[in-house]
Amino acid sequence: GKDVVAELTKAMQKREIDMRVSALVNDTVGTLAGGRFTNKDVSIAVILGTGTNAAYVERAQAIPKWHGPLPKSGEMVINMEWGNFRSSHLPLTEYDHAMDTDSLNPGEQIFEKICSGMYLGEILRRVLLRMAEEAGIFGEEVPPKLKNSFILRTPEMSAMHHDTSSDLRVVGDKLKDILEISNTSLKTRRLVVELCNIVATRGARLAAAGILGIIKKMGKDTPRESGPEKIVVAMDGGLYEHYTEYSKCLENTLVELLGKEMATSIVFKHANDGSGIGAALLAASNSVYVEDK
Repeated sequence: GKDVVAELTKAMQKREIDMRVSALVNDTVGTLAGGRFTNKDVSIAVILGTGTNAAYVERAQAIPKWHGPLPKSGEMVINMEWGNFRSSHLPLTEYDHAMDTDSLNPGEQIFEKICSGMYLGEILRRVLLRMAEEAGIFGEEVPPKLKNSFILRTPEMSAMHHDTSSDLRVVGDKLKDILEISNTSLKTRRLVVELCNIVATRGARLAAAGILGIIKKMGKDTPRESGPEKIVVAMDGGLYEHYTEYSKCLENTLVELLGKEMATSIVFKHANDGSGIGAALLAASNSVYVEDK
């Protein structure tokens, strides 16, 4: 509950480090700032990694909670914390409810729990466990390792999903190395790949729906007389960068939701370490320089 900047400043003073904290920047705000520095059309930033969040540029007059002087640009960046989004319209499965109940923060970060990298592998594990118990997909006995929460990580799920070998060797190796399930049939391996696809597709489509929600809020989801207004979305995070099927599905879903004509105005730009670069730029813009005379 303490001021993190004040505490960091105290710690630096204690160690006699001559440094000043000039900016405390959320990762999505940093990504947006870094992207905007090189491309003025960047107006949305999304992090899809272990967790997820988004930020966008809003008209200051459209912010009811803002009571101070309006910024000269007339715009302000909104950090959405969309990972904590929850709605009765957000469809949750029994696996989602069970995972949420068992989590360290039940009832919180619901959107994050169904579309980010921390949780996709765990959702897959829970589905596989249920099928092992009720359908015996791995034999008469349920593999003991399959009962361990978070033993199946999203990078392993991604590797299985992207397996293009004729015998799905990667899937077989992952099941053996991680879950100690040996001698799986090709039919079982295909089932695992299909489940990877289902879990990843749902997460990607929900993330795309979130981006569409931002575009709608900005009033840029319909064509104008002068043509569609270009929107660049700065994307960062390991899930988006490394899980190719996930990122492809996200982008294709936005085309599906917006329509091909409008979708041509949406550009996804991978901003590698965008949050760190953006934070550095914001800190530099807020720094006090002393020139030697």
